[in-house]
Amino acid sequence: MTSETEQFGSRRKLLSGATLVAAGTAATTLMTKPTAAQSVSGRFAGKVVAITGGNSGIGEACMRAFAKEGAKVMFCARRDELGRKVEREVKAAGGDVTWMRTDVREHAQVKAFIDATITRYGRLDVLFNNAGIFMTPGEVQDITTENYLDIMLTNAGGAFFGMKYAVPQMRRQGSGVIVNNASVAGHMGFPNTAAYNASKHAIIGMTKAVAKANGKHNIRVNSISPLAVDTPQLRESFEFQKITYEQVAPNFVTPRIMDVKEMASAVMFLASDQATSMTGMDLDVTGGHMA
Repeated sequence: MTSETEQFGSRRKLLSGATLVAAGTAATTLMTKPTAAQSVSGRFAGKVVAITGGNSGIGEACMRAFAKEGAKVMFCARRDELGRKVEREVKAAGGDVTWMRTDVREHAQVKAFIDATITRYGRLDVLFNNAGIFMTPGEVQDITTENYLDIMLTNAGGAFFGMKYAVPQMRRQGSGVIVNNASVAGHMGFPNTAAYNASKHAIIGMTKAVAKANGKHNIRVNSISPLAVDTPQLRESFEFQKITYEQVAPNFVTPRIMDVKEMASAVMFLASDQATSMTGMDLDVTGGHMA
């Protein structure tokens, strides 16, 4: 039987030493601030946004949406070629975005990513901790220790490291917004995804804790909880399970798979001045599944 790593992890399993060197090299090349000031407008004009897992799926949709609304966006993930491709596309459309290869399982790489954002753009207004992976479905006794640790370190660890290194800068500048990507799995139990459930429960718990610690510093911290969103990761998971969107969607209150642009709208709302009274909360974007 094909292993979990072969099914879902092959493109994610990078050697820690090699990726750390890559991150350091990337950070060095990003030390120069942009020289040409663009005339930008939009809801987030002048804001600096950092996004993990920003080269595909929900993260990419958010990166493109923030850039379109005038933000300066630093984004990262593990797949370098894809990240550079997306960066070229957004820059060609006039967006001020910068790609940096980063493995969020490595705290030093996350620190380098946050530091590079601040060095390049001078501040950090919004952090979207989006990077995450799913898992090969299986009951708890069948989940490998390797798979469990990878999921926890990527999903929960990535969000933790992001907040750990972003909060000091946000405190220094007197404001900031953090949005974490949780899940319906952070509220409900599913029989075949115990490790994934654990990682998403952890994100919601950390969101509340960090929000309470930083309200007095004018830093808001919230999360979103999607259900099924049309992303490459979901399509890969469904293909492995030999199920289709058409089979699954009728089981939902809103009987369809959600679009990444809908998730981007939710993230941008939480990051905007329209949500200044909201912190320490999780925004249900499941289409009513948790009603």
